[in-house]
Order: sequence, then structure tokens, then C-alpha cells
Amino acid sequence: MNPRPTDPGKDPSRDPGNSPGSNPGSDLSRRTALSLAATAGLTAALGALPAFTASAAPRRPADTPPLTGTSLDQLWWQAPGDEGSLIEQGLPVGNGRLGALASNDPGRELLLISDVTMWTGGLNGTLDADGQFPYGRDDFGSFTLLARLTVDIPDHDLSGVNGYRRALDLAQGLVTSSYVRSGVTYRRQIFASHPDDAIVLHFTQSGGGHYTGTITLDGTHGEKPSHAESFGASFPNGLRYGAAVKAYGSGGRVRVNGTRIDFSGCKDLTVVVSGGTNYAPDADRGYRDPALDPEKLARTKVLAAAAHSADTLRRTHIADYRRLYERFTLSLGTSSDAQRSLDTWERLKARARDGAPDPELETAYLQYSRYLMISGSRDSLPLNLQGLWLDGNDPDWMGDYHTDINIQMNYWMADRAGLSECFDAFADYCLAQLPSWTGLTHDLFNDPRNRYRNSTGKVGGWAVAFSTNIHGGSGWWWHPAGNAWLSNSLYEHYEYTQSRAYLAKIYPLLKGACEFWEARLITTTLPGTSTEVLIDDSDWSPEHGPQDAKGNTYSQELVWALFGNFAAAAAELKRDTAYADTITSLRKKLYLPEVSPKTGWLQEWMSPDNLGETTHRHLSVLIGLFPGDRIRPDGSTPPEIVDGATALLTARGMNSFGWANAWRALCWARLKNADKAYQLVVNNLRPSTGGTNGTAFNLFDIYEVEKGRGIFQIDANFGTPAAMSEMLLYSRPGHMELLPALPGAWAAAGSVTGLAARGGFVVDLRWKDGVPTSVRIRSVGGRTTTVAHGGGSRTVRLEPGESITLKGFAR
Repeated sequence: MNPRPTDPGKDPSRDPGNSPGSNPGSDLSRRTALSLAATAGLTAALGALPAFTASAAPRRPADTPPLTGTSLDQLWWQAPGDEGSLIEQGLPVGNGRLGALASNDPGRELLLISDVTMWTGGLNGTLDADGQFPYGRDDFGSFTLLARLTVDIPDHDLSGVNGYRRALDLAQGLVTSSYVRSGVTYRRQIFASHPDDAIVLHFTQSGGGHYTGTITLDGTHGEKPSHAESFGASFPNGLRYGAAVKAYGSGGRVRVNGTRIDFSGCKDLTVVVSGGTNYAPDADRGYRDPALDPEKLARTKVLAAAAHSADTLRRTHIADYRRLYERFTLSLGTSSDAQRSLDTWERLKARARDGAPDPELETAYLQYSRYLMISGSRDSLPLNLQGLWLDGNDPDWMGDYHTDINIQMNYWMADRAGLSECFDAFADYCLAQLPSWTGLTHDLFNDPRNRYRNSTGKVGGWAVAFSTNIHGGSGWWWHPAGNAWLSNSLYEHYEYTQSRAYLAKIYPLLKGACEFWEARLITTTLPGTSTEVLIDDSDWSPEHGPQDAKGNTYSQELVWALFGNFAAAAAELKRDTAYADTITSLRKKLYLPEVSPKTGWLQEWMSPDNLGETTHRHLSVLIGLFPGDRIRPDGSTPPEIVDGATALLTARGMNSFGWANAWRALCWARLKNADKAYQLVVNNLRPSTGGTNGTAFNLFDIYEVEKGRGIFQIDANFGTPAAMSEMLLYSRPGHMELLPALPGAWAAAGSVTGLAARGGFVVDLRWKDGVPTSVRIRSVGGRTTTVAHGGGSRTVRLEPGESITLKGFAR
């Protein structure tokens, strides 16, 4: 979902801060959820998601291996971030749980620090008068900042320095800045270490200089720290949180002075900060660990890290980061020397102004997406609307998890681009929430006030609303098909990895979603025939049109895919044979969409009329084209269906919000239209100015919620690179197609390594003049696949771990 404030049909009372209060900790629903979890055997699945906890000392590398990256892995700028615009100008760091935006100002380094579990709100288990969920910052809750860290160096004011430069080293996961003052070169590095669970700032110089200034660690919720090195507090919902800082240097003095840390005459300075909450991914404990003292743990972590030199901490971080980053390489061609001479912001502006392709910039954009994924999704909660990064405590839509496109899009890139283990946070989140989701569904879904309730009077399995939080709760309107889309996304990860252990882990989610739809589907007779079909009950096609339509294409396609995925999972795991047969029987009776005789479009509703907005941002009607693949332009789908999908996609247009453009690009890639797919990628790279849709100074995607006001929303930062990957390789289990939508801008020569294919394969591919010259296919669990290009195909058979190299593809 991505409701704009002016959405037709949206109840203003659901805007942030305007919903009536409810009890954030509804015990009734929690008790029901836990009972259902026990009977379903789900308890063992809980707690799989690590929280902010004590950990063993990390393994320290003896040295740092030589870099495989080049200057092409560097983004750079000639100005620091403005404190009032850090969401657009600050450079992000993160260790998968703990993150920050850094200003890199010479005289005042500011870090806005976030922890992905730093949430207000609660279970939100009491419905409003209309049978829908409250959606406010107190009842549903909101993602918020953890802390602010400032390092003030008064005599290093920006106006008094020369040669300023800051950079994001994508190959090593480092934010750097440098400048010259009074003949001395000053440098600093900032990184968020996953092994040490801390953010590190390291200040150095060459030429006889020194650092003198102060360090301040502040909360963002009115906390009043009693001393400089840590603070702790709690929210009304019982979530405890805390943060700590430690500083040390050489050649000078570092000491605590009241509520700040002073340093003077230091040749170098290292600052280590950590923090977190007592959130626990366990419904049994109300998503809290009452025994955990976050402030105390943060102090322990910074002291442990500070026992090592900054160089040791940096090498430990780089070795860990590169293990993930170097799994995937990409070259889309060579940019000009003139393009390379520009800083990143000027380069974005030049690309938009001149219209000349800049393949190295586009490559860097995809690699930046991978940097964000590594930084934002490891061993904790998944990326939300903000990813891991905030500039305040009032993000639009609470910085929540939207279940009708946004959380799914956040993870479309991970498997494709060699970061499968970063997907785990998404799956583990759903498992941890499942007992509460199940309880709320059984308690509340068939409330007579809920316009989406099941007219059958039955209820089973689990469902969610359009928004979910981290406490097992839902917000805004019920979203019946959300469970199917979440389940299908989780199953697709299995298609990439072929991990039976993972499939067994997510199986309860798939089965529970099927149980919900078994109870929900209703029978209707197609007009003018005696054919009976199964359709969705009263529902909404996100996010436009009637709110009480039956048989929406969106739901029908998602449930059709869900039932197929469940049957395949049951067969693979040798479970629930009889129930899988039941689901397969239901699947055969599902109504599937037709082409409207009036518009020539694939129908979004069981009506030939267009009941919504022609150029609407969502492509709910095309979910069977992408991310589904029931609709294929390969002859296996009736041509009138492909034509109807193409006509609908054409009508939707080529200019929308970043995430909507990304979805459009993916659909055009599936239709093998390279020009349109590439144009949508280019549209998203347009620089955002004055809040317009596009790419910000720091490459975050900006979403224009109203004229003159743009906000950061991370989904397009992952959806656009997913489209780029899909242009290079289409795959489904048993089949892959090379370069299905390669644009002319990338056709001359290029290569990619580590590109994953559904069915359990990894592809290394080189091409020249639009034709593959060498393809290496490695099995990570897959055994048989066809490899197609240009009308020809070959069958490849491999055992897990084996590889084969193919050449000689025709134009």
C-alpha cells in the first residue's frame, strides 16, 4: 500500500495522529494467538529472529584482503549534508539493525541514529466503529529515532577548510570525508559494524594537526541523561531502550565532563556508539525481553569494541561486509571521462539534462541498492518504508510495513543480486508475527462491522491489514489478500535457494493463508453460462475503485499462485497430502481474469468497465505478470491475455512515483520491451528538486506526497535495481532467458556475475553487441533448466554444486 493523503475513499480519521485511542496491549487477542500458536505447533518457529543481545567476541581478520572493487564503486560529493535535510543529504550507514545518517560536516559531525525495533504502539487489538483498525502513532505505533550523536570541532568550520570531499565506498561499506585546513589534511571514516554491533567514527590527520572539541549523545524523546556516556528510558508500551558512547584518542586528552565528552589536542580520535531496545521476536513474551537492560548492554558493547584499535574494528567490518558485497559484480558499459569527472549529484543532473546514457552511474545505483540491503537487513527486523533511516520521529505512514507492495518490493532485489541471507529478516518477521496475526484474525475479522468480513461466516488461518507493526498488530483497513502476497514472496525465496529447511520453516505461513482462503472463497455462476467459479468476497483492489467488489483480479491471481505454491511445498516436504489435494481442487475452480470488450484491457474487476483511475500508481491488476508469472509472452498464455495486460500497462503511463515506476519497469521487462523498461529506470534517476519524485542528493528515492513536499521512501531503491536485474535475466523454476530486455544503452558490452535464477541456479554472463558470449551456470540446488536466448534454447542438467559454461549463442 502507499496511500497518498488525498486518496479517494480514505477516511481522514485514519491519518497519523487522528485515529481514536485503543488499548495497545489487548490481552484477549494475545491469549487467543498463543493458544492457536500452540495448537498449530508454531512455538518452535518463534525466537528465530535475533534481537539486541550480548554476543561472543567477533573473529578478527589478520589483515584485509586486496580489494576487487575500483573507483567505480565510489559515490562522492563536494559538500556535506545540511542538518535540516539529512534524509536527502545524509549518508547512510547500518549493520542490519543499527543505522545512522551522517552529515560529514567538518566542524559538526551529526549522526541521526536508529534501531529498527524502536517502535511506539502495540498489538492494536480493538477495532474502530467501522470494523477497521486504528492507525495512529500511539495505538498502532511508529518507527522512531534512537539517538543523536554530535561531534563538535569548533575550529574546523566549513568556511575555513579547502578541498572538501566526502564519499561512500560501496566496496568496503565506508563513509569517508576529507578536507584541508591550515596545510593539514584531515580525514574521517564512519562505518556500522555487524560483528561489533556498533557504529564507529575515526578521525585522523596528516601534517601535524590535532582535534579539539566535544561529543554529545542525546535521546530524541525528551530523555535527560545523567551522564555523558549513556542513557536509557522506556516507552509507555513497555519497550525499554538505551544507547552508549565511548571515545578514545592519542596524543591528547579525552575526558567526561558532565553530560558531554571533551577531547583536546588529539592526533586521532575514535568514537564508538551502540544502542538498542529490549524488543524480542516472541509473541509468548509480548515481543519484549523484560530481563534485558538496553543501556547496560550498549555500554558493554562499546567498551568491548573500544578495547581494539580503530584499524582493527575497520578491518573486521570490511571483511564481514565484503563477504556479502563481492558475491555480485556488474558492468553495463563504459562512461565517458567527462561523466566520471563529475560528483554524484552533478552526474545525476547531467544524465537528466543531456539524456546521454551513463552506464557506470546506473551500475553504481544498483550496487548502492545492495549496500542499503546489507546495511539495513541483517539479523533483525526487515526493512520498513524508511528502510533503517530516519530524520525525525514522525515518518509518514509511521514508517511501517505496507503489505500491498512496499515490503514485498523491498526484497525483490535481494535474491537476484546475491544477497539471499538478507531476505531472512523478512521471513523471520512474518513467523514471529504469525501467532498474533492468527489471533487477531480469529477474534476480529468476522466482526459484523468489517465490510471485508467473510459472508460464509467461517474464518480460518491468518490475515493482516494494509499496515503491520512489530508488535503483532495491524493498522488501517483489513487487507484479505495480503497474506497471499506475503506467502508468495516468501515462497519465491525458496525457489531461489532450494533450501528445504527454509521451506519447512515458512510452511505454517503458507498453510495458514490457504486455510483463510478456504474459508473465504464464495461460489458464483459466470453470466450467461452454467459455469460455477470460486471468487474473493467483498474486497478492494489496491488502492482504487470500489471497496466492495467481488472477484478482483488482484486477489484471484494472488490466491491462484498461493494455492500452487502450497501444493508444491506440501509435495516437497511430504506433508498434508489430503489437504494439498483439497487446495489443488479449489485452485482449479478459481475465476481468472478476462479482457474487457470495452477497453481492451485485462479487467481489474469482474466488470468490463474501468471502475478506477486509468493512470493509478498501483498495478494490482497486473500482479499475474509481475511478480507472478502466470501471464507470459512466450506462447504459453493466450495472446489476448498478454495483449490485454500490455494495453492496461500502456494506459497506466510512464511517469509516477518511484516505486510505481519500478513496478512498471519490471512489467515491461517481463513483456521484453527493453526501451520502456529502461526509460522507467532513467525516470527514477532524475534528480529530485523541491520535493519532486526522483533521486535525492544521497540517492534515496523521494516520493512527492503533495506539491512541494517530498519524503524518503526506500522501496524504489530496491525495486528499480530489481527491474535492472530482470532486464538481464528472466527466470522461473525450470527455465531462464538471457538478456530478455537488454536496452541499447547497455548492449555494446557488459557482464554480470552472481545473478541468481529461480530454480536454484546462479548465472555469470558476458555479452557483446547484445548477444551472450559466455554464460556460466552454477547449481545451488537446481538440477534441470532450459536456457533460452533469441528464439533458441538449451537444456542444462547439473547436480548441486556443479557448473557448466555455455557459448555460441545466436543473435
